[in-house]
Amino acid sequence: MTEPDFLLKPIDKMTVTEWESLCDECGLCCQIRLEDWTTGKMTFTKAACKYLCLKTHKCSDYANRQKNVSDCIKITPDNIYKLRWLPDTCAYRLVAFEQPLPDWHYLICGDKNRVHEVGVSMLGKTISEDDI
Repeated sequence: MTEPDFLLKPIDKMTVTEWESLCDECGLCCQIRLEDWTTGKMTFTKAACKYLCLKTHKCSDYANRQKNVSDCIKITPDNIYKLRWLPDTCAYRLVAFEQPLPDWHYLICGDKNRVHEVGVSMLGKTISEDDI
């Protein structure tokens, strides 16, 4: 599979569909984080947002996620540079900083499960916040 042409565009020129297709469904942005207000240090918990389906790693109410969860952050070309807590493997981050997508990313390999197979995702590593 060849890399999609839209990856050559500046992020502010991508369509919403192109931008959102970067998500590899790793689940890391849905992981509950705690921030130390004095140091800014971010600590990740083993809990995930209750709307993250732990089997598919998709939001169960994506269209309404920001209404449902007051601190849900929509990742956009406008805020990507400020979201320092995103993992180095995040495709939004990689594309924004003009880095290549890894071989396991589905836009490169064509397999949406590869992110889970290589262990980059949180699949099987989190519980729902409803279960704590």
